[in-house]
Amino acid sequence: MSLDLFPHSRPTLTRREFVRDAFCGFGGLALASMLGEEQARAEMATPLAPKSPHIPAKARAVIFLFMAGGPSHLETFDPKPLLNTLNGQPRPKEFGEAKYQFVQRDARLLGTRRTFKKHGQSGIEVSDLFPHTAKCIDDIAVIRSCHGDMVVHSAAQYELFTGRVVPGFPSIGSWALYGLGSESQSLPAYVVMPDPKGALEGGQPMYSNGFLPAIYQPTMFRPGDHPVLNLDLPAGVPADRRRRTLDLIRGLNRANLDPTDHEFAARINAYDLAFKMQSEAPEVLDISRESAETLELYGVGDAKTDDYGRRCLLARKLVEKGVRFVCVVSGGGEGNLQWDAHSDIEENHVRKAAETDKPVAGLLKDLKRRGLHDSTLVVWGGEFGRSPEAESGKGRDHHNLGFSMWMAGGGVKGGRVVGATDAIGLKAIEKPYHIRDIHTTILNQLGLDQHRLTYPHLGRDERLTFVEGKVINEIV
Repeated sequence: MSLDLFPHSRPTLTRREFVRDAFCGFGGLALASMLGEEQARAEMATPLAPKSPHIPAKARAVIFLFMAGGPSHLETFDPKPLLNTLNGQPRPKEFGEAKYQFVQRDARLLGTRRTFKKHGQSGIEVSDLFPHTAKCIDDIAVIRSCHGDMVVHSAAQYELFTGRVVPGFPSIGSWALYGLGSESQSLPAYVVMPDPKGALEGGQPMYSNGFLPAIYQPTMFRPGDHPVLNLDLPAGVPADRRRRTLDLIRGLNRANLDPTDHEFAARINAYDLAFKMQSEAPEVLDISRESAETLELYGVGDAKTDDYGRRCLLARKLVEKGVRFVCVVSGGGEGNLQWDAHSDIEENHVRKAAETDKPVAGLLKDLKRRGLHDSTLVVWGGEFGRSPEAESGKGRDHHNLGFSMWMAGGGVKGGRVVGATDAIGLKAIEKPYHIRDIHTTILNQLGLDQHRLTYPHLGRDERLTFVEGKVINEIV
């Protein structure tokens, strides 16, 4: 081939010419590598810095009121008069089939002893289990047509939090933090407050950061009056001296920091956060400074509501200080300590509702009067509902084919009911919404596009909603 076709090209004749001609190329590669490393270091230095949302955001924070174990839609927000009419009879064949864990094939339908009344200007029917929440119904959007894929606790809990039915994937709290960062530099950005009665079937993996960098993991608060230990500065050590010590440790760590070592970066951040929390967190976590009226609003001091009331109050105080995502769990330990009413639906739900109704309503009212209602999305629900059929005579089994959740605040249109289950509450038949649609709607209110909120993992750009979810447009 003639070189005349390439007048600006000629073969390199010597090694010296090769080095000279390639100098700019080598320099460019080196510069790109250095800039990439510096960018990675910068990102790891402030990974939780606030980020702009993809779309205009309605909410800046989420409080998820997790009713662990599966609250019955039939006893709470989805009245079914026909179920009472058919009490004690086999399920009519026209309603179809359902798979359960413990309900036998010859099980009979179980009516409810709860009564439903219309409340507020919206006239939404609410069970007598929730007299306090019923007063806030005009601020609540009830989704009566939720459904999921799993009928066992652990898998359903993973799906509720991570969009997958197996552990190892990031929770919605971690995704929110990854997408938006934190508005607080002195408090954890993602907090989980478990029930003091014990762990759940899904365990901590359902709340975890999964394959996202460790900086996006949750901070697990302890039950009781001291949710975070060791917040006091060491006796006799001035704050400025402790700051200098931490600066020295930080400098030594960063001198050896590999930009790809996310675990190490998370530990560095934890040192800084711990120091900052010693200055601000004690005031935030101290509810004794709240007025007597506020404490009574949440039910603090009452034996039934004290625990959940304290944790709901802490949730309000945390989002007020810029915390991005707070999960307040009701239910822990063995089955009946959760909303897991296998043996006696009446005893279980009367007890669990009495523990949570007043604190939940107190939270909604407090957010509203403090100007936080519009910027804080509150989500209520469990991993599934309960079966129309009886288990063990008076209980209800797990049920994933149709159940209720609700949302309030954060740009949600209150006083609305979306979707419906059939006449006995067996299946979602009108505007059914999958768990991934709940996730998509939460992300949408935070200003996050499910298609753009991705993270590369094992050759695939993973996202919370797996394939794709729908925004529940009727309530936003």
